[in-house]
Amino acid sequence: MPLKAPEAYELDRSESPAMDHSYDEDSDVSDVDEFDPLRSSGRPYTDDASQPLRSVFDSEKNGSFSKQPLAWLDTQRKRGWLQRWLIPSRFCCVLILLFVATLVLLLSAGGIWVYKAAVPDDGESEPWYPSPRGGTVDSWKDAYEKAADLVGQMTLVEKVNITSGIAWSMGMCVGNTGPVDRLGFPSLCLQDGPLGLRFVDNATAWPAGITVGATWNKELMYERGKGHGFEAKKKGINVILGPSMGPLGRLPAGGRNWEGFGSDPTLQGIAAAQTIKGIQDVGVMATAKHYVGNEQEHFRQSWEWGTPNAISSNIDDRAMHEIYAWPFADSVRAGVASVMCSYNQLNNSYACQNSKLMNGILKDEMGFQGFVQSDWLAQRSGVASALAGLDMTMPGDGLKWANGNSLWGAELTKAVLNTSVPMERLNDMVTRVVAAWYQLGQDDKEEWPAVSDGGGPNFSSWTDDKEGELHPGSPNSKETGVVNKYVPVRKTEEGGDHDTLARKIATEGIVLVKNSDGMLPLNRTGKGVVYKAGTEKIKVGIFGEDAFPNPNGDNACEDRGCNVGTLAMGWGSGAVELPYLASPWEVLKANFVEDRYEVTQWRYNDDHEGAASMASEQRTCIVFINSDAGEGFLSWDGIKGDRNDLHPQKNGDALVKNVAEHCENTIVVAHTVGPTILEEWIEMPAVKAVLIAHLPGQESGNAIADVLFGDVNPSGRLPYTIAKKEEDYGPSSGILFYPNGIVPQQNFSEGLYIDYRYFDKHDIEPRYEFGYGLSYVDFKLNSLVVNTRGSIGELPKGRPKGLKPPKMDDSLPSPESALWPEGMRKLKKYVYPYIDSTSDIKKGTYPYPRGYNHAHELSAAGGGEGGNPDLFETAVVVQASLTNLGDIPAACVVQAYISYPSNVTDADGEPFDMPVKVLRAFEKYYVDEPKRVPVKLELTRRDLSHWDVKRQNWVIPQGEFTLHLGFSSRDLPMRSTFSTSLGLNLGGNQDGAR
Repeated sequence: MPLKAPEAYELDRSESPAMDHSYDEDSDVSDVDEFDPLRSSGRPYTDDASQPLRSVFDSEKNGSFSKQPLAWLDTQRKRGWLQRWLIPSRFCCVLILLFVATLVLLLSAGGIWVYKAAVPDDGESEPWYPSPRGGTVDSWKDAYEKAADLVGQMTLVEKVNITSGIAWSMGMCVGNTGPVDRLGFPSLCLQDGPLGLRFVDNATAWPAGITVGATWNKELMYERGKGHGFEAKKKGINVILGPSMGPLGRLPAGGRNWEGFGSDPTLQGIAAAQTIKGIQDVGVMATAKHYVGNEQEHFRQSWEWGTPNAISSNIDDRAMHEIYAWPFADSVRAGVASVMCSYNQLNNSYACQNSKLMNGILKDEMGFQGFVQSDWLAQRSGVASALAGLDMTMPGDGLKWANGNSLWGAELTKAVLNTSVPMERLNDMVTRVVAAWYQLGQDDKEEWPAVSDGGGPNFSSWTDDKEGELHPGSPNSKETGVVNKYVPVRKTEEGGDHDTLARKIATEGIVLVKNSDGMLPLNRTGKGVVYKAGTEKIKVGIFGEDAFPNPNGDNACEDRGCNVGTLAMGWGSGAVELPYLASPWEVLKANFVEDRYEVTQWRYNDDHEGAASMASEQRTCIVFINSDAGEGFLSWDGIKGDRNDLHPQKNGDALVKNVAEHCENTIVVAHTVGPTILEEWIEMPAVKAVLIAHLPGQESGNAIADVLFGDVNPSGRLPYTIAKKEEDYGPSSGILFYPNGIVPQQNFSEGLYIDYRYFDKHDIEPRYEFGYGLSYVDFKLNSLVVNTRGSIGELPKGRPKGLKPPKMDDSLPSPESALWPEGMRKLKKYVYPYIDSTSDIKKGTYPYPRGYNHAHELSAAGGGEGGNPDLFETAVVVQASLTNLGDIPAACVVQAYISYPSNVTDADGEPFDMPVKVLRAFEKYYVDEPKRVPVKLELTRRDLSHWDVKRQNWVIPQGEFTLHLGFSSRDLPMRSTFSTSLGLNLGGNQDGAR
């Protein structure tokens, strides 16, 4: 049974039967194949989420192939189909057969209710129309005025060209829009991803998002974004497909959690905003993704694992606002140019055709001014998605991969001409894209020269050769040219040394969680270290495959889709080519002074007898283990994206125990995509130190050496909770591995209670809590003062009026203006905006979605980027002092949590459940001389608010709040209370040490 949203809010399903763009019943735009369950049924094709969609496609499987000849791609495409459908694993085969057989039996017994129950006719959605127009805030005013002027000069087909990708591998980038050469508007290059530049030569393999989140360092978040943006600009990339804040990390084993910054909306939001500012400050458009609810890889797309529809993430209104949409609001407030909607359904409506999600929350409440693009093949309808707020389809192909049968392109041209898509909606779609181009200064011909002047992408996603095909995805185009210019971007005078910056981030992203008997830092010279009896040198052993490079090469596995050698990043479209990889083994061996140390290696995770024998001879043993995951189009060793469990992989637990049983000074380093259970060995006396090194990118070994030898004091903090057992994360925290219906349903029944919030609510003791991390020195907080900015009312100020969007000409052109230009050559599988004949334009009474003809009232929570501007006004100022109690310089993360007043009620006096405490602010302070520094944190009105479903607004409960200040979610030595109604600090304990 789907989770019903509260009555005042139901996410939109967009049940418009809108696939019939041209009202042509014979149209083959959907390109249905023989596995289509609806073809034989005689049912009409619709965009209604209550019916199974009609395509079998491998969404990013084919799109993932690295630079290979197109013939090879075709072979692999067919082979991938056979492997998935004809020769799956025995278990998977049995599961699917059992599922299908059960379904057939039920249906044959008159159980049509199975279908209806799984896919409700009306869904759980509140329709939200029309799509709000952009150009309503001052900071975008100039960009929209310029965009309106340029768009006003465009023809219909030129406008459609900007909204539609030209199809997979038809340009140099993973996504390419059509240009308007006549007016000087270029084809936009969109390129993965959040960790670095996918398929791009000589670019930085940055530490992953989860590593960046573990730094808790706002400056590094910004600098990484700026470096990432600089490299993109120099490669001719207009739009970076990142950062990622979805998945947020609701499920600890989620395959793509590592692309984001941690399992808390505040941490995610701040890190995303800093990253976006960095990227866009150099003139490149950032993309906030994946919006929203893509919390696992299994069933994220239609026909994956045999289900005809993608999974539905069923999220209630309050959790949507306070958890999952929160970091997207921060991204919009930071001015993000683009938002990417996700593959999954949201309350039984595909995210890329969900009007409440895009029109209501994103464009109205959050005041988003940029454009919404689809994830690659996440668009599931034509007209319905346009009406629901989608502005750009990527990569342009339709329901099947690389077929060129776009849901937009010529189909959108027809839909506008037959009036099913209003010209006003198309104008807004195009203007949003063009305005983002102007907003980021990409109209500057010196900074962004035209292709004719040597600009545009200077790399190819499809070949490493200097020369290659210009449209490799088209079977009838053999046009070639220089496609790779090998422009250096990592270390330049203009952009700086990104290798050094990447090392600093990787180092600060290491979290020291155990350090018994002062085991760390190590002494690389051996000074003061006692030799083991009977030896001439200090013996150190490096154990585990994870310490060594992949013997087949750093980039041997497609999109890093294997766990072989040291783990630098997860796999999928968020991974990149490594320009080099400093492995832990080679760096550590070089750091130990050879005259004093004998460093030996054990490259394996098995052969326990050999490992034990070597361990028994060492004074110190350093064991490397890991846990990998990635995007669902790739699998490795039975792991299809999401992790199968939270334990170290490849016998990691056994390796640690085996070494620690024979080596009295054992150090463990874990490279991991997320929370990893350590219980089998964490309390062994010989395990003296443990470091969670996350995913460090190219600088892996150097970062480990910096911390192990004390060159840098460890200052990373966990961006998630490490539990003692998987069950501690809660009954709804597991991956849905097997389909529970025609449309797999995943109910987010825990509401607000994920990660540390769940542990707090149920008083569960974690192994290491959210925000936890050790240092080589101790710190002390004291002199806490909390001041409110006067009396703070329950509701924010009224919604500001805002600007009027630019006036556009919404009249329809003649159909003849959209016909194919005479004599123009047509490339196969390329997406064009032209129509073949005016007879294609068939008008009729269009069945618009439910609620389409009723203009939705604007939200009181909106009115500015990120929401009502009053939400972001400072409401509380927190001040304290931080003292470094040690004798070395060190950095410390100070974290502020709030607890809401007790007995909070809604507008009708009904009790309102509130978390025990929530993170609301943090800052990292570097403390050298003087050893005491002032601490200042500010909380906004939104930080104190909760989302009231009945009022549909952010509300501050009146009463006594508690401010907790400290070093983790469970180490909060300072506390003070304050009242919003009185504007007073009511006092509390005034000092705390760690």
